[in-house]
Amino acid sequence: MWKPAFTRAVVPSSRCMRYTLCFCLGLGLCLLSSCAPSDEPSGPSPAPGTEVRRLATGMGFTEGPVWLPEQRMLIFSDIPNSRLMQWTEGGGLAVFREAEAPNGNLLDLEGRLLTCQHGARNIVRTERDGSITVLADRFEGRRFNSPNDVAVKSDGTLWFTDPPWGLPNLTEGAELDGSWVYRLDPAAGEITAVIRDLAMPNGIAFSPDETRLYVADTGGFLTAPEFEHHDAPATLSAYEIVGGREVGAQPVWRVETLCDGMCVDERGNIYATSDTGVTVWSPEGVPLRTILVPEQPANVCFGGPTFSTLFITARTSLYAVELDVAGNLPKK
Repeated sequence: MWKPAFTRAVVPSSRCMRYTLCFCLGLGLCLLSSCAPSDEPSGPSPAPGTEVRRLATGMGFTEGPVWLPEQRMLIFSDIPNSRLMQWTEGGGLAVFREAEAPNGNLLDLEGRLLTCQHGARNIVRTERDGSITVLADRFEGRRFNSPNDVAVKSDGTLWFTDPPWGLPNLTEGAELDGSWVYRLDPAAGEITAVIRDLAMPNGIAFSPDETRLYVADTGGFLTAPEFEHHDAPATLSAYEIVGGREVGAQPVWRVETLCDGMCVDERGNIYATSDTGVTVWSPEGVPLRTILVPEQPANVCFGGPTFSTLFITARTSLYAVELDVAGNLPKK
């Protein structure tokens, strides 16, 4: 789910510069706080006596947190250093394994780790024995741009976004005609483009009942490779799932807001990263509150023993806050 903050600058071709140049706009904008001012509508809050705490720092750019309940471990990406990191309460921070500019991570229905790799332009699965299986790297014979984030549906299908943030200058090596959202059926090996009209699709998640698909679009401006998307705003959209396999032609609702990665709680509220923190949206697209974070966050997930800890990857660091609501657990 990695992306630069809004900028009109051309992204350099150097990998290191590509992952660091465009993040300065959001840095230093917020102070440590548990929630935004009280004039916002009421919503899920940090548990009494808790605050946002930094668990680890010193990384290049953090993304894609996912909780492994059996190991009581958090896995997340350090994109420019091309590695997956792990964190545990007792052991702290360590390298989990090397990867090719990894971004979004999630568990499939069997508890196996799924990883979107910018560098390899694919989605891979880490098997129980540690071996790596490539699930998808092409659509209709052409390589993906740079898979960014993934959501898992109860039928085992994977729905993922494919913007070009991982490509040099956003265009070098591109083989597809756009930045699309896909549905992958690993059992059948079938890949379908389900949304083709967004500028830069990024974060993605299902509602608890799987009747809606939430997709973040970081917008066009001058960074979008396709000219027709240059004026596209950054948005968060909710699409109706049709027949379990497709999405409605138009979103049920859409709000203009900067959002990267996201997750959903058991009540259906959406936790969307923004330029100042994590904004909580109701299932109908109403902003409830914002959890402020010292660094601009890129992604979030629920985890911990009661699944009510919100883990936040934010630029060089990993943060966490205890909430009064649990995250939505995937259905099987």
